[in-house]
Amino acid sequence: MRTTLDPADVQALTDRIEAAQKGATAIPKLTEDFPGMTLGDGYAVQLGLLERWLKEGRRQIGWKAGLTSQAKMIQMGVDVPTVGFLLADMARPEGSVIATDDLVHPRVECEVAFVLKSALGGRDCSRADVLAATDFVVPAIEVIDSRFSGFKFDLPSVVADNSSSARYVTGGRALEPEALALDTLGVVLEKNGEPVAMGASAAVMGHPADGVALLVRVLAELGRELPAGSFVMSGGITEAIAVKPGDFVCARFQDLGSVAVRFG
Repeated sequence: MRTTLDPADVQALTDRIEAAQKGATAIPKLTEDFPGMTLGDGYAVQLGLLERWLKEGRRQIGWKAGLTSQAKMIQMGVDVPTVGFLLADMARPEGSVIATDDLVHPRVECEVAFVLKSALGGRDCSRADVLAATDFVVPAIEVIDSRFSGFKFDLPSVVADNSSSARYVTGGRALEPEALALDTLGVVLEKNGEPVAMGASAAVMGHPADGVALLVRVLAELGRELPAGSFVMSGGITEAIAVKPGDFVCARFQDLGSVAVRFG
């Protein structure tokens, strides 16, 4: 991917993103100071943040695909999907209370998550490759959190902010992919007992495994792959729904069961 920032600028922007995430503080989008910033620059900042946190002892568990549905692209005002890394300490137990005082703009979306039994890599990764490498899938809720003020975005800034990754929760039942019609799973997202969004898994690029395949192809451009055992979130099925303290959220998946969490 084409980059324009020098190493000092990448480090400065990594500092800026890390401070915003750790301090739950909104910041202007990065392109206000670096208008020529490219998508490759955004990934340089994201990977700089990942390497910094791995050196601090945090553990990576996998990756996520972002902006893979038409609803999310429209909501975010972008037209290209993204990827972001997932750390083990971002996970929260099902049924737990997720604090919001360390988040800026928390929103939730429901996703199908894949757990791999074998490694995946390469620029030609296909849906069939993903399904063959998958051990099982589980239903999940992702909590995303954009750290940008005024809820204003552009693609390089979103990518640098680790594609708005914040928290994730899994639940329901784990099933092998061949036991499901993965492209037609119905999902209803409820907030405080009321349905607020619904959709089908085909919203993720026609099939959730296609979202994972896209992620693998992006990682190949970055010189990386998915190792065996990776936990991969395939992308939001509906638009993201804002949450606040006191909200109870439940995502109900056809065949896969439900996932629920409360915010405090």
